[in-house]
Amino acid sequence: MNYLGFTEASLDELSAIWTAKEICQQPQSWLRAYEAYQTARPVVDEFLERLLRKPDLRIILTGAGTSAFAGGCLAPLMTSTLQRRAESVSTTDIVSNPMSYLEAGTPTLMVSFARSGNSPESVAAVRLADQAVKECYHLVVTCNKEGSLFQYCQDSERALAVLTPEETNDKSFAMTSSFTSMMLMAALVFCPTEISFKDLEEVSHGTRDLILDQEARLRALAQQPFERVVFLGSGGFASLAQESALKLLELTDGQVVAMHDSPLGFRHGPKTIINEHTLVFVFLSSNPYTRQYDLDLLAELRRDGEAGKVIALSADNGQLCEEDIGIGYASSLSDFLLHFPYIVCAQMFAFYKALALLNKPDSPSSGGTVNRVVQGVTIYPMYEKRKPALQEGGECI
Repeated sequence: MNYLGFTEASLDELSAIWTAKEICQQPQSWLRAYEAYQTARPVVDEFLERLLRKPDLRIILTGAGTSAFAGGCLAPLMTSTLQRRAESVSTTDIVSNPMSYLEAGTPTLMVSFARSGNSPESVAAVRLADQAVKECYHLVVTCNKEGSLFQYCQDSERALAVLTPEETNDKSFAMTSSFTSMMLMAALVFCPTEISFKDLEEVSHGTRDLILDQEARLRALAQQPFERVVFLGSGGFASLAQESALKLLELTDGQVVAMHDSPLGFRHGPKTIINEHTLVFVFLSSNPYTRQYDLDLLAELRRDGEAGKVIALSADNGQLCEEDIGIGYASSLSDFLLHFPYIVCAQMFAFYKALALLNKPDSPSSGGTVNRVVQGVTIYPMYEKRKPALQEGGECI
């Protein structure tokens, strides 16, 4: 079987088989995630019903790295749909500065995104929230039923874990299907009326075709000698741009300079990165108001003529140049659902760029200084006497 234009045998030789498979499996995994949500829905609804009745409930979406960006992509949708406070705060910020982010007297629902559920910060953030917040609840969205966070939820009346399909517990170094499946699962949990099965089927089938249609083009683009790549997006797409930049850094082992920003923010200094060796991707919003700002910067970058190449990704093919990537099937879909085909294109580019640089996508860190599950983090106690929760190693105490 072929993945991203390569046979399994050649991918094995390139140490790229898992990354390629996990990028390609996403459209099917999204449909399986929907099925998993429908199975879990009665328990999820019962858990959330009493919490969402609290008028002052604060919702924190948290995780580290890619898992944090899932929350960043989702926060705008939750805020507008639920009409309540929903914030994305990374576990790395919570662990290092708990009293700056946790409010003792505010009922809080912490939504933790975790591929493995074993990373030190993810485990410590749960413990610190239990210590610092008088009324704290946890919803864990994870890919690993053996992980510490999932196990914690089995023993707590104030916690619930929701599992994504088993195959989304990515075996590769970089998170791909785990990212999109956790993001989708949380959106279904909190905003089920915003995602119909019909729309999700359209996204799944359309993205499957998009992967095949864009293989040759993105591979050729990755073979060009761009030294800097910029990803730009507004609203939830700002976090998607951050995740896209991280994927490129991870898979190329930092050999390509990758950065992210919003279209409006980019003018405030970061635009100085642009030169003839810079490739720019712009994630265009379908919201008519927001799209105006995206298109203004897109036109400006092309007028300037300084960048090596500028490529827009958009559901509206009518305003695109020949070099842009049109997601035609998504013209009637929400901005949130556009996150899925957009990130798949970014993942594919990062994969091909890694191969162009002779790097190994499944194990990209040549020096071994970064790991699939973060290591080397010392967790310090916030209080001398700690409320029982979780140890750093993941065992319940």
